[in-house]
Amino acid sequence: MRRKIFPVVMVLIGIICFFEGDFGDYLVFLLLALGVRLIYQGIKGRPRTPRKDVMPALTKEKEEYYTGLGMSESEIELFRETMNISKKQITQLQTNMKQNAKLKAIDLRHDTLKAAKALFKELVKEPTRLPEASQFLYTHLPNIVDLTNNYVEINNHEVKSKEVYGKLEESAQIIDQMAALIVKDYQQFVSNDLEEMDVELSIARRNLDSDPDLAEQFSEQEI
Repeated sequence: MRRKIFPVVMVLIGIICFFEGDFGDYLVFLLLALGVRLIYQGIKGRPRTPRKDVMPALTKEKEEYYTGLGMSESEIELFRETMNISKKQITQLQTNMKQNAKLKAIDLRHDTLKAAKALFKELVKEPTRLPEASQFLYTHLPNIVDLTNNYVEINNHEVKSKEVYGKLEESAQIIDQMAALIVKDYQQFVSNDLEEMDVELSIARRNLDSDPDLAEQFSEQEI
């Protein structure tokens, strides 16, 4: 409908200008109007690039899992948004670590990426424990990503002064400390599981010590 109205309006204005004796001004106006319309169509018709940070769709299975844990709709949304950001940060950290020998050595020394991915996996299994990983999610992980981003960018400069090399070394030391903190975050998160395992092992040892033939007796029992 709009496409049909535009030429009709232009013709009417042209007729009026013709009878008024301003046909020259009309031609200028017509060219300007056509130019504006072409620019508008060009902008409107430009294909839109999809957003890279779009949240993955929540499956029915996952929704039932979250609600089964007693999570509210807002809690589910917060958890998914946080984990979506963290997943991208871990991916970026992995990219940075692989780009540079110094960073790769830090990762190998601490197993930082393994710890970050393992903690992410634990949170996916136990989403209600999200607050327990706040230091990892909101401080340590974002900081080490920013630090490694800057390190890679500066290290890629073709010409580096003595001062720049000094800053890179200082930055590497801080990254090393931050990498150790991420591993500590993971260890603290799973510490309860390890304590429970220690208790179970202790009970099992006591049972075996008190009755060393328990396994043999079990195999001989009839049912």
